[in-house]
Amino acid sequence: MSNPSDPFSDPQAVAHYTEGPPRLVPGYEGLLRMTTVLLAEHAPADARVLVVGAGGGLELKAFAQAHAGWTFDGVDPAEEMLKLAAKVLGPLAPRATLRRGYIDDAPIGLFDGATCLLTFHFLPAEERRRIVREVRRRLKPRAPFVVAHISIPSGEGERLLWLSRYAAFATASGVDVERVEKARAAIKSELPILSPQEDEGILREAGFTEVSLFYVGFTFRGWVGYA
Repeated sequence: MSNPSDPFSDPQAVAHYTEGPPRLVPGYEGLLRMTTVLLAEHAPADARVLVVGAGGGLELKAFAQAHAGWTFDGVDPAEEMLKLAAKVLGPLAPRATLRRGYIDDAPIGLFDGATCLLTFHFLPAEERRRIVREVRRRLKPRAPFVVAHISIPSGEGERLLWLSRYAAFATASGVDVERVEKARAAIKSELPILSPQEDEGILREAGFTEVSLFYVGFTFRGWVGYA
């Protein structure tokens, strides 16, 4: 999970990145297990999986531990996050090719599945559309694509309510209150959050079929679709 701007290029911030998702994303470990299950429904034992926004390495490690025969191509624009991914993978690192860059830097037409977790909420709608189209071009027929990110209703009242729940969950998880409030304010004012209907529509517009919601964790939602 990363975007091309700070804090994901800040070595000090990146050093503490792996502490974040389990404390900020409800059911984070379950999300990774569910994603693995969805990939495995169609992916063979020797699958090659594309991971968009691979910096940090937490999902790569979970996938690699679950399926010893899978290999991975991970792309991310933040060099520090890719360094962290290699560190998190440890002895599993030889099974992953990590590329600094964007979806355009990934090979075309090779993959048995793809994921993009906790990344799209940093990107405007048009860039999401472009990435989703490019991911589909790189998937074998019927290969699954799993996405999960912040996605909440567009009404002002509903949005404020869901962001307050995000903050309450993070605080209950032990995150410092001041840090939580800064994060909530940044999400509200800086991130191009879409509604669930808009997010699902982007997948369908790109040609993914049987798009279905499989995960909801307060402000976070996840879908799977098929190329």
